[in-house]
Amino acid sequence: MVYAEGVRKSFGSLEVLKDVSLSVPTGSVACIIGPSGSGKSTFLRCINHLEKIDGGLLLVDGDFIGYELRQDRLHELPDSAICRRRAEVGMVFQQFNLFGHLTVLQNVIEAPVHVRGESVKSATERAVHLLGKVGLAEKCDAYPRQLSGGQQQRVAIARALAMRPKVILFDEPTSALDPELVGEVLAVMKDLARDGMTMVVVTHEIGFASEVADQLVFMDGGVVVERGVPKEMIANPQSQRLREFLARVK
Repeated sequence: MVYAEGVRKSFGSLEVLKDVSLSVPTGSVACIIGPSGSGKSTFLRCINHLEKIDGGLLLVDGDFIGYELRQDRLHELPDSAICRRRAEVGMVFQQFNLFGHLTVLQNVIEAPVHVRGESVKSATERAVHLLGKVGLAEKCDAYPRQLSGGQQQRVAIARALAMRPKVILFDEPTSALDPELVGEVLAVMKDLARDGMTMVVVTHEIGFASEVADQLVFMDGGVVVERGVPKEMIANPQSQRLREFLARVK
């Protein structure tokens, strides 16, 4: 579902991603861990073309998000076409990014109606179902300010699901939450994994990665240092750098 080969990305003279390669099969969960500044979030943003890569190859379900291949050359797509392709990639951020002036239900139906062109009736029916799925059916008419951080993040997950994405990207989805609220968001993510949703998760929740992920990816300094089966990597890290990292976060 996600295929990256030799991905590079720089901001000015700072090279943030250096030859990153990764493959995430359909229906699997990949968790990316690593210290701050290792390039994890930048790589995630490159997947859905929120950041343009400087080199390499990056595909979602066999297609480029921001480009098309014509006569063996990549040509950047217009913004409208990029938005259509990006709609197939859900994104859940650290901060919830809900529209404060809209109710929970309105937040969830906004993109399906205005981006995908769904009818309000159809989008509303699906939104109510999804809010029930994340345990917030009774909050349809509430506003984000009336919700806890954990509830807001669960609304953000429902909003991402409302677009019927092929893959969902999570950028440290629990890092802005009080510790007692982390569990309710992780529980929703575990349910998604059991349902077969393809997920790429940047996280510091080592226990979640060990329990849910099909592969664990450790990044440092803009490169993939180590990847493999989560429980094996956590129990027996092969690199000194991963051993040092786990000693600090476990």
